[in-house]
Amino acid sequence: MSDQAWDTLSIQAVSAAGVVYFLALMAYSAQWAAKRGLVAGDESPRAEVFGRFAFLLTGVAGGVHLLALVARGLAADPNRVPWGNMYEFTLTASFVAVLVTLVFFRRWDLGFLGPWVVGLVMVVLMADVIWLYEPVAPLTESLSSPWLVIHVIAAITATGVFTVAGLVSILYLLRSSGRMPSLPAAEVLDRLAYRLHAFAFPIWTFAVLIAGPIWAHQAWSRYWGWDPKEIWAFITWVVYAAYLHARATAGWKGRAAAIVALIGLATLWFNFIGINFFFGGGSQHSYA
Repeated sequence: MSDQAWDTLSIQAVSAAGVVYFLALMAYSAQWAAKRGLVAGDESPRAEVFGRFAFLLTGVAGGVHLLALVARGLAADPNRVPWGNMYEFTLTASFVAVLVTLVFFRRWDLGFLGPWVVGLVMVVLMADVIWLYEPVAPLTESLSSPWLVIHVIAAITATGVFTVAGLVSILYLLRSSGRMPSLPAAEVLDRLAYRLHAFAFPIWTFAVLIAGPIWAHQAWSRYWGWDPKEIWAFITWVVYAAYLHARATAGWKGRAAAIVALIGLATLWFNFIGINFFFGGGSQHSYA
């Protein structure tokens, strides 16, 4: 296939993934409607059928989503990893959020997260297509490094998991205020949010404080340059470190911990998107 054909396939796959995610969201909505009036943990046969169908559709959508990423990388000349700009990074981070939900669906009982993750991913894909899309282009010289793959894989993985953890923190706040009784107990959501944050934090640490500086030294002959994105990546690290430290040593739980976690999520996404709009011309990371 030609580069243009791969590019067309990638664009079509993004649209197709959006359609299947929408169908999955409808199935999750049907599951929710079938569970109305039930106590958390109870299940009706109809709700179980809708839930399984929604999970299947989410898996299919995730597969098409992955196809869009692979085709995007193959559309470049030379072929490369699809992480060279905001469009590609967002496309990949949203896929990771879906992947985390699918992989830990049974182990951590994440079925309740399905509609929230799918809904968020749909919004991200719409933003990608409408505002963030960029034509396929070769990587700049500074990005042509093996450390790009290492650094960005870690950053994308942490971003996806932190985003899912943030969703759980939001659901905790809703559940603890007496809303949405069909969700798991507030204590369960609080523990799950902590586990997800604890899983993502060392990955973010590696991306920001180890792999990033090594890549920066190769690309720009310095380990740290106080670039706006570097500063905000470190701020994000500090907020999440404070969250985990407060929970481990001061016994922070519940509402206070959830608010700190959401502050971390806000700094994370401001670093990714906001910096480009406010400091794009002054950042060496303006491409991502």
